[in-house]
Amino acid sequence: MTSAAAEPSRPGQPRDPRRRDPRRRQRILSAAADLVAERGYHEVGMADIGAAAGITGPAIYRHFDGKSAVLVAMFDRVIDDLSREASEIVVAGGDALTTLRGLVQTQVRFVLRDRTLAQVYHNEVANLPGEDRHRLRRKQRLYIEEWVHVLAQLRPDAGDATVRALVHAAVGAIQSVLFYQSGLADDQLASLMSSVAETSMLAPELARGDDPPLRLPGGLPPEPPAPDSPARRGHACGAPPLPAEPARR
Repeated sequence: MTSAAAEPSRPGQPRDPRRRDPRRRQRILSAAADLVAERGYHEVGMADIGAAAGITGPAIYRHFDGKSAVLVAMFDRVIDDLSREASEIVVAGGDALTTLRGLVQTQVRFVLRDRTLAQVYHNEVANLPGEDRHRLRRKQRLYIEEWVHVLAQLRPDAGDATVRALVHAAVGAIQSVLFYQSGLADDQLASLMSSVAETSMLAPELARGDDPPLRLPGGLPPEPPAPDSPARRGHACGAPPLPAEPARR
Protein backbone atom coordinates (compact mmCIF):
# COMPACT_ATOMS: atom_id res chain seq x y z
CA MET A 1 0.00 0.00 0.00
CA THR A 2 1.42 3.35 -1.02
CA SER A 3 1.63 6.21 1.44
CA ALA A 4 -0.10 9.48 0.70
CA ALA A 5 3.26 11.27 0.70
CA ALA A 6 4.43 9.13 -2.23
CA GLU A 7 1.38 9.88 -4.39
CA PRO A 8 2.01 12.21 -7.33
CA SER A 9 0.34 15.58 -7.15
CA ARG A 10 -2.94 15.77 -9.01
CA PRO A 11 -3.38 18.13 -11.95
CA GLY A 12 -4.33 21.54 -10.70
CA GLN A 13 -3.38 20.74 -7.11
CA PRO A 14 -1.36 23.64 -5.63
CA ARG A 15 2.20 22.80 -4.65
CA ASP A 16 3.32 23.22 -1.07
CA PRO A 17 4.69 26.80 -0.98
CA ARG A 18 7.14 25.81 1.77
CA ARG A 19 9.05 23.44 -0.52
CA ARG A 20 12.30 24.76 -1.95
CA ASP A 21 14.21 23.35 -4.87
CA PRO A 22 17.77 22.74 -3.55
CA ARG A 23 19.17 22.94 -7.08
CA ARG A 24 17.71 26.39 -7.54
CA ARG A 25 19.13 27.47 -4.18
CA GLN A 26 22.56 26.24 -5.23
CA ARG A 27 22.29 28.13 -8.54
CA ILE A 28 21.58 31.30 -6.57
CA LEU A 29 24.62 30.77 -4.33
CA SER A 30 26.91 30.02 -7.27
CA ALA A 31 25.69 33.04 -9.22
CA ALA A 32 26.09 35.28 -6.17
CA ALA A 33 29.66 34.07 -5.58
CA ASP A 34 30.65 34.81 -9.18
CA LEU A 35 29.03 38.26 -9.21
CA VAL A 36 30.39 39.35 -5.83
CA ALA A 37 33.89 38.15 -6.75
CA GLU A 38 33.71 40.13 -10.00
CA ARG A 39 32.04 43.36 -8.83
CA GLY A 40 32.18 43.45 -5.05
CA TYR A 41 29.38 43.02 -2.56
CA HIS A 42 28.03 46.58 -2.69
CA GLU A 43 27.78 46.60 -6.50
CA VAL A 44 25.55 43.52 -6.71
CA GLY A 45 21.79 43.51 -6.11
CA MET A 46 19.29 40.73 -5.61
CA ALA A 47 17.93 41.34 -9.10
CA ASP A 48 21.43 40.81 -10.55
CA ILE A 49 21.79 37.54 -8.63
CA GLY A 50 18.35 36.35 -9.71
CA ALA A 51 19.01 37.16 -13.36
CA ALA A 52 22.37 35.35 -13.31
CA ALA A 53 20.71 32.31 -11.70
CA GLY A 54 17.85 32.32 -14.20
CA ILE A 55 15.27 33.37 -11.60
CA THR A 56 13.15 36.41 -12.28
CA GLY A 57 11.00 38.65 -10.13
CA PRO A 58 10.38 38.01 -6.45
CA ALA A 59 11.01 34.24 -6.73
CA ILE A 60 14.53 34.66 -5.35
CA TYR A 61 13.05 35.92 -2.06
CA ARG A 62 11.43 32.53 -1.53
CA HIS A 63 14.93 31.27 -0.86
CA PHE A 64 16.68 34.24 0.78
CA ASP A 65 15.42 37.31 2.61
CA GLY A 66 18.08 39.55 1.13
CA LYS A 67 21.62 39.89 -0.15
CA SER A 68 23.27 39.48 3.24
CA ALA A 69 21.34 36.22 3.77
CA VAL A 70 22.83 34.91 0.50
CA LEU A 71 26.31 35.79 1.72
CA VAL A 72 25.71 34.16 5.10
CA ALA A 73 24.48 30.96 3.44
CA MET A 74 27.57 30.84 1.22
CA PHE A 75 29.96 31.23 4.14
CA ASP A 76 28.06 28.81 6.37
CA ARG A 77 28.41 26.16 3.69
CA VAL A 78 32.15 26.81 3.35
CA ILE A 79 32.93 26.47 7.05
CA ASP A 80 30.48 23.62 7.65
CA ASP A 81 32.00 21.59 4.80
CA LEU A 82 35.55 22.19 6.03
CA SER A 83 34.61 21.35 9.62
CA ARG A 84 32.80 18.17 8.59
CA GLU A 85 35.76 16.96 6.55
CA ALA A 86 38.17 17.79 9.38
CA SER A 87 36.06 15.90 11.93
CA GLU A 88 35.88 12.84 9.69
CA ILE A 89 39.67 12.82 9.30
CA VAL A 90 40.27 13.16 13.05
CA VAL A 91 37.69 10.50 13.92
CA ALA A 92 39.30 8.07 11.45
CA GLY A 93 41.98 7.59 14.10
CA GLY A 94 45.19 7.66 12.06
CA ASP A 95 48.53 8.65 13.53
CA ALA A 96 49.09 12.37 14.11
CA LEU A 97 51.17 13.00 10.98
CA THR A 98 48.68 11.22 8.70
CA THR A 99 45.85 13.18 10.30
CA LEU A 100 47.68 16.48 9.88
CA ARG A 101 48.31 15.73 6.21
CA GLY A 102 44.62 14.96 5.78
CA LEU A 103 43.70 18.32 7.31
CA VAL A 104 46.11 20.06 4.96
CA GLN A 105 44.43 18.35 2.02
CA THR A 106 40.99 19.63 3.05
CA GLN A 107 42.27 23.18 2.90
CA VAL A 108 44.12 22.65 -0.38
CA ARG A 109 41.02 21.11 -2.00
CA PHE A 110 38.87 23.99 -0.80
CA VAL A 111 41.20 26.63 -2.23
CA LEU A 112 41.51 24.90 -5.60
CA ARG A 113 37.92 23.61 -5.89
CA ASP A 114 36.09 26.67 -4.58
CA ARG A 115 38.57 29.41 -5.44
CA THR A 116 35.90 32.02 -6.20
CA LEU A 117 33.99 31.28 -3.01
CA ALA A 118 37.18 31.42 -0.96
CA GLN A 119 38.07 34.80 -2.48
CA VAL A 120 34.62 36.15 -1.68
CA TYR A 121 34.93 34.96 1.92
CA HIS A 122 38.26 36.75 2.37
CA ASN A 123 37.09 39.97 0.76
CA GLU A 124 33.50 40.26 1.94
CA VAL A 125 33.19 38.68 5.40
CA ALA A 126 33.35 42.16 6.94
CA ASN A 127 30.07 43.03 5.16
CA LEU A 128 28.08 40.46 7.12
CA PRO A 129 25.78 41.50 9.96
CA GLY A 130 27.75 41.51 13.21
CA GLU A 131 25.94 38.56 14.78
CA ASP A 132 26.52 36.34 11.74
CA ARG A 133 30.13 37.45 11.45
CA HIS A 134 30.86 36.51 15.07
CA ARG A 135 29.06 33.18 14.69
CA LEU A 136 31.09 32.30 11.60
CA ARG A 137 34.30 33.32 13.35
CA ARG A 138 33.46 30.92 16.19
CA LYS A 139 32.96 28.11 13.67
CA GLN A 140 36.26 29.00 12.06
CA ARG A 141 38.06 28.88 15.41
CA LEU A 142 36.64 25.42 16.11
CA TYR A 143 37.93 24.25 12.72
CA ILE A 144 41.40 25.60 13.50
CA GLU A 145 41.28 23.86 16.90
CA GLU A 146 41.26 20.50 15.11
CA TRP A 147 44.60 21.43 13.52
CA VAL A 148 46.02 22.78 16.78
CA HIS A 149 45.16 19.61 18.70
CA VAL A 150 46.83 17.37 16.10
CA LEU A 151 49.93 19.54 15.65
CA ALA A 152 50.44 19.76 19.42
CA GLN A 153 50.97 15.98 19.43
CA LEU A 154 53.74 16.37 16.85
CA ARG A 155 55.28 19.45 18.47
CA PRO A 156 55.50 18.72 22.21
CA ASP A 157 58.47 21.11 22.25
CA ALA A 158 56.25 24.07 21.35
CA GLY A 159 53.85 25.99 23.54
CA ASP A 160 50.20 26.57 22.71
CA ALA A 161 50.80 30.03 21.24
CA THR A 162 53.54 28.70 18.97
CA VAL A 163 51.40 25.81 17.74
CA ARG A 164 48.56 28.18 16.89
CA ALA A 165 50.93 30.52 15.08
CA LEU A 166 52.26 27.61 13.02
CA VAL A 167 48.75 26.47 12.10
CA HIS A 168 47.73 29.97 11.00
CA ALA A 169 50.96 30.29 9.01
CA ALA A 170 50.26 27.02 7.21
CA VAL A 171 46.64 27.91 6.40
CA GLY A 172 47.76 31.37 5.28
CA ALA A 173 50.39 29.86 2.99
CA ILE A 174 47.78 27.65 1.34
CA GLN A 175 45.30 30.49 0.92
CA SER A 176 47.93 32.87 -0.46
CA VAL A 177 47.33 31.38 -3.92
CA LEU A 178 43.89 32.98 -3.92
CA PHE A 179 45.47 36.35 -4.61
CA TYR A 180 47.71 35.68 -7.60
CA GLN A 181 47.86 33.48 -10.69
CA SER A 182 50.63 30.92 -10.21
CA GLY A 183 50.61 29.57 -13.75
CA LEU A 184 50.97 26.05 -12.34
CA ALA A 185 48.63 23.15 -13.03
CA ASP A 186 46.31 22.34 -10.15
CA ASP A 187 48.07 19.08 -9.31
CA GLN A 188 51.46 20.82 -9.17
CA LEU A 189 50.06 23.65 -7.10
CA ALA A 190 48.33 21.24 -4.70
CA SER A 191 51.56 19.30 -4.17
CA LEU A 192 53.55 22.49 -3.60
CA MET A 193 51.04 24.01 -1.16
CA SER A 194 50.82 20.76 0.81
CA SER A 195 54.59 20.56 1.08
CA VAL A 196 54.97 24.19 2.17
CA ALA A 197 52.18 23.90 4.77
CA GLU A 198 53.58 20.72 6.29
CA THR A 199 57.16 22.03 6.31
CA SER A 200 56.14 25.28 7.98
CA MET A 201 54.29 23.50 10.78
CA LEU A 202 57.10 21.04 11.47
CA ALA A 203 59.99 23.51 11.15
CA PRO A 204 62.29 23.60 14.20
CA GLU A 205 61.72 26.54 16.51
CA LEU A 206 64.70 28.91 16.63
CA ALA A 207 66.07 30.02 19.95
CA ARG A 208 65.82 33.76 20.55
CA GLY A 209 68.70 35.50 18.79
CA ASP A 210 69.53 32.55 16.52
CA ASP A 211 69.94 33.14 12.80
CA PRO A 212 67.78 30.98 10.51
CA PRO A 213 69.75 27.96 9.27
CA LEU A 214 70.89 28.29 5.67
CA ARG A 215 70.34 25.38 3.31
CA LEU A 216 71.89 24.63 -0.04
CA PRO A 217 69.98 22.79 -2.80
CA GLY A 218 69.45 19.23 -1.65
CA GLY A 219 69.07 20.26 1.97
CA LEU A 220 72.78 20.27 2.79
CA PRO A 221 73.99 22.95 5.23
CA PRO A 222 76.73 25.26 3.91
CA GLU A 223 80.34 24.76 4.92
CA PRO A 224 81.32 26.92 7.91
CA PRO A 225 83.52 29.88 6.94
CA ALA A 226 87.27 29.73 7.55
CA PRO A 227 88.48 31.39 10.76
CA ASP A 228 90.11 34.32 8.89
CA SER A 229 87.31 34.79 6.32
CA PRO A 230 85.32 38.06 6.04
CA ALA A 231 82.24 36.25 7.33
CA ARG A 232 84.14 35.42 10.54
CA ARG A 233 85.70 38.89 10.88
CA GLY A 234 82.29 40.56 10.40
CA HIS A 235 82.37 44.23 11.31
CA ALA A 236 86.16 44.35 11.22
CA CYS A 237 85.93 44.16 7.43
CA GLY A 238 83.41 46.94 7.26
CA ALA A 239 80.26 44.78 7.18
CA PRO A 240 77.53 46.98 8.69
CA PRO A 241 75.34 45.58 11.47
CA LEU A 242 71.80 44.62 10.54
CA PRO A 243 69.25 47.27 11.48
CA ALA A 244 67.25 46.45 14.55
CA GLU A 245 63.55 45.74 14.02
CA PRO A 246 61.34 48.55 15.30
CA ALA A 247 59.71 47.78 18.61
CA ARG A 248 56.06 46.82 18.32
CA ARG A 249 53.67 49.03 20.17
